[in-house]
Amino acid sequence: MKILIIEDEKAAVRNLLSLINEVAPEADVLGNLDSIADSIDWLKHHDMPSLIFMDIHLADGSAFEIFEHIDITCPIIFTTAYDEYALRAFKVNSIDYLLKPIAAEDIERAIHKWKALHSEEVTQRQPTSTPDELVWLMRQLKKQETYKTHFLIPTQGDKLLPIPVCDIHYFYIDEGQTKAMTRNGVEYSINFNLDELADSVDPSLFFRVNRQFLISREGIKDISLWFNSRLSINLKHTPSIAKPIVSKTRVTEFKEWFSRK
Repeated sequence: MKILIIEDEKAAVRNLLSLINEVAPEADVLGNLDSIADSIDWLKHHDMPSLIFMDIHLADGSAFEIFEHIDITCPIIFTTAYDEYALRAFKVNSIDYLLKPIAAEDIERAIHKWKALHSEEVTQRQPTSTPDELVWLMRQLKKQETYKTHFLIPTQGDKLLPIPVCDIHYFYIDEGQTKAMTRNGVEYSINFNLDELADSVDPSLFFRVNRQFLISREGIKDISLWFNSRLSINLKHTPSIAKPIVSKTRVTEFKEWFSRK
C-alpha cells in the first residue's frame, strides 16, 4: 500500500505518520505535500498512489481545486477540523472523512475500509459509501439546511425584534446570562446557552473560542500573541468581561477556521 499525504500542518503530518505506522506498518508513505500547486505537480509526474490522506484547507487554498486539474483515480481519506464538506468529499473518490483530532482507531477503520474496497476492485473500481455513511451525510445536510438566519429577541414590552445572524459579531456569557453583540455595538440578552447557539449557527461563520465566547470573523478587530502560545482576540466592540483567549490546543484549528474562504 503506497500512501501520499497532502497536509500543510507539520504537527498533523507527524500525527498521521505515527498513526499509520502504528496501524499499518507495512504501508509505504511516498511523501507529504503541503500545497495545491505541489500536489498538482507531484500527481502529474508520478504514478497514482494506492491511497491519499488529504486535508481540505491547504496553505494556498481549498484542496478541492486539485481535482480541477488532476483526475485522481485512487481512494481518498479526507482529514479536516470541519464537517460541512462531507457531501462534496464523497463526490471525489472519498472513502472516509476524518474529523481532527484524529485517533488511531479512525485510521484503523479507514484503512480497513480501503483494504475491503481494494479486494473488490476487480469487479468494482469505484468506491462506494455504506448505508451508515449515507445516513450521516443526510444528517449533516439536514443540519446545514436548518442553521438559523435570524433570532427573535425580546425587547421592550411584548415586542420581538428580528436580528439577522449576519449582524451578530459575537455571543458571550456574562454572569450566567447569554448576550449577543451586534455590528452596530448594541447588546441584547438572548434565551439560548452557548451550546445551543453553537449547534444552531453555521460553524463556517462562528467559532467557539471557549466556554464564554462564540465569535464571528466580522467581530474580530485584530489578534495578539499571548502567553504560552495562546492567542488573544481583540473584538470590535469590547464585551463587559475579559476578552476571549484561544488556548494553545485550539490555535491551529482557529487559524484554519479564520483563513477559510
